[in-house]
Formats: sequence, structure tokens, C-alpha cells
Amino acid sequence: MSTTPSAAVRLPGDPPGGPRAMWVWGIGVAVYFVAITFRTSLGVAGIDAAHRFDINASALSSFSILQLLVYAGMQIPVGLLVDRWGTRRVLLLGILLFTAGQFGFALSSSYGTALAFRALLGCGDAMTFIAVLRLGARWFPARRGPVIAQVAALIGMSGNLVTTLVLARVLAAFGWTATFAGSAAGGLVVLLLVVFFLRDHPEGFEPPAVPKGGDGAPGPGFVRRQITAAWREPGTRAGMWVHFTCQFPGMVFLLLWGMPFLVQAQGLDKGTAGELLTLVVISNMCCGLVYGQVIARHHAARTPLVLGTVAATAAAWAATLAWPGQAPMWLLVLLCVVLGACGPGSMIGFDFSRPANPPERHGTASGIVNMGGFTASMTTLFAVGVLLDLTGDNFRIAFASVFVLQALGLVQFARLRGRAVRRERERIVASRVEAVHVPV
Repeated sequence: MSTTPSAAVRLPGDPPGGPRAMWVWGIGVAVYFVAITFRTSLGVAGIDAAHRFDINASALSSFSILQLLVYAGMQIPVGLLVDRWGTRRVLLLGILLFTAGQFGFALSSSYGTALAFRALLGCGDAMTFIAVLRLGARWFPARRGPVIAQVAALIGMSGNLVTTLVLARVLAAFGWTATFAGSAAGGLVVLLLVVFFLRDHPEGFEPPAVPKGGDGAPGPGFVRRQITAAWREPGTRAGMWVHFTCQFPGMVFLLLWGMPFLVQAQGLDKGTAGELLTLVVISNMCCGLVYGQVIARHHAARTPLVLGTVAATAAAWAATLAWPGQAPMWLLVLLCVVLGACGPGSMIGFDFSRPANPPERHGTASGIVNMGGFTASMTTLFAVGVLLDLTGDNFRIAFASVFVLQALGLVQFARLRGRAVRRERERIVASRVEAVHVPV
């Protein structure tokens, strides 16, 4: 049986885990949960937003595209900040930004102002997931990494369920301003938890200090060295392409184009379409638990899970788009279940980058990986919109763009995977030698 590197031996500097680790990590995950709730809150308020700001569908879609653009563009800077400042400071800044963005969005009366506050929310949201990944790596043994990462993503995804099941009803009952301003209180709650209880790492497990210059700032070339060193690792780049290839089909479907596809192309009513979107979220949460457990026990399962997720997604889309006329309900259900696996599949990218980089570079490497899926999502969001305009709302042609990006990602992953695995094996051998010769 193949296991993670640390399953066979306790590596030097491996954190202990335990109840306190669960408590501290849980606070970080709570921040991510609130961020996801704010991120997806517009998904149930699209019609209200169109009426409030008097905008058309194209202008409405710019909210989502801008949010993804800001999120993707912030990933490497956030990774560098996490490596330099630590988790706690970055999460505090992220909470302040996404809470201010949500509250400002509640009070906005013009499209331009609302767009600016949505961008501010996206900036704060971008600071949460990488920080939570680093928090897990600093508090738990390496062998728990896959499960910890998948569970964090699962709990974050449950924020989407809160938006769908709770926020939509609150919006209908109390209106725009009360709903969005009231939800901003969640940011204040997690802010207090982080201030008083969250710590970057257990006592005695401090990461190596960042080299500093005479003025106390990081030494010359710190940013360039961090990015260059992380990018040179085949595991970082392989992880980025895993994230690129797996995440975007589900993200695009949930974020914008799923509802129009199910209603306009498949003839479903909005209620049924909404239930299918909820099915994607539930499938995502279930697959996350399974993927994390499988990889934690069988490290070699990473590649089969990636290839299986991509193949299943491509097959489900091909069958749905090739079906004459409207697809039957069983096929749409199957498509949504498969799309739910896209998020957990993309998380495997971090299981390639994590063992490829030392702890002091995890934030930067995670930022590079996380850019992959969101870059693909932005590209597909734009491509589907353009193709729908050019073809007169032909969803078959528009969603064919999914296969192009999947093919690109698979080629790049296949090119890098072998080198990444070889480098990993070399590090496992070196770590075992160190564990034997260095007293613990």
C-alpha cells in the first residue's frame, strides 16, 4: 500500500495535531466559510440586483467575472503575504476587506459603487483559502494534509448551501439592505475569534525566519526568490495544472451559466434548476470526504483520481450536449453529480505542491496552484458568453469550450507529473535519512 511520506515516519518538525489544533484550525475554516457565504450571496440575488441597479444580463455577469479576476490576481501576492506575515495577520486583513465589501454592497445604490464593493469583497475572499491551507500544514502532521485540505474545502462549500437555503429566504422576507448588511455581522464574529484565539503555529514549531535586511524588512529579492523557487518545482506546476483542469467546469456551472443552461436549453423551471445546482454542492461535499480519505491512505491515488475526474466530466458533458433535443432528467442529475467532483479533484493540486515545497514557501506555492482553476474559470466564463452571442444562444457550441481547456490542462499535467513524482521520492528518502540521524 502506498502512503503519504509522513505516514511511514515522523518527519523532523512535523506538527503534533490534537484537540488544540482542531480548535485553531476550525477558527480559520470558519473565516473561509463566511467568505464563501459572502462570495456566493449574489447567486440568489441576481434578479434583485438587476432591478436595483437597472442593469442588463451582461452587466450583471460582470460582478462574477470581476470577482474571479480579483481573486485570481491576488493569489500569488496573498501567498507571499502568508509566507511573510503568517496566517493570523492575513486572515485579519481578509476579514476586514470582505466584511467591508459585503456591508458596502448592502448600501450601494449605483452599479459602479456596487461593482467596487464587490471587488473589495473578492480581494478579502482571496486571502482566506491559502491562509487556511497554511494553517492546517502548520498545526497537523503531513500525513493528514489531504484530509485537512478537503474538509476545509467541504466546510467552505457548505457556505454555498447557506446562501441557497437561508439567504434566499431572508432576502425575500426582509429585502436587499437588511439581508446583506445583516449577513456582514458574520464577518465581525470571526474577526473576534481570530483576534483572541487564532495562532499561526504550535509552540516550538515555528517556521524558519524570513531573511531580513538591516531595516527589518525581508532581504533583497525575497519576492523574486520565493516565486522563482516555488515555480521551479515540477510539483508546484503540476499542481497548478491539476487545479486548472479539474475546477473550472463545476465553478462555471455554479457561478453563472448553470441556471441559464438548465432553464433555456433544457426547458426546466427555475425551481428544478435550483435543486440541480444544490445537488452539485452536495456532491462536492461528499466527494471531498472520499477524495481526502483515499489520498491520505494511498498517496499514489492522486493521478488516477485526477484523470478519472477529468474523464468523467468530459464524458458527462459530451453525453449531455450530444443528446438529441433536451437531455433526460437522469442525465442532467448525473451531470450535476459529476460536476460536484470537480472541486475535490482540483484540491489534489495542493497535494502535489505541498510535498514539493518547504513550509516557509507553502503560501507562495499554494497561490500559484490556486491561480490555475480560477484562470480557467474566467476564461470559460468569457468564452461561453462570447460563443452564446455569436451562435444565437447555442449552448452546445458554447460549452464545447470546456473540452479545449481540459485538453490543454491534461497535456501540461502529463508533461510535468513524472518529474514531480521523482522529486518527491528523492525528498522522502532524504527525510527518512534525516529522521534516523537527527534526534527527535
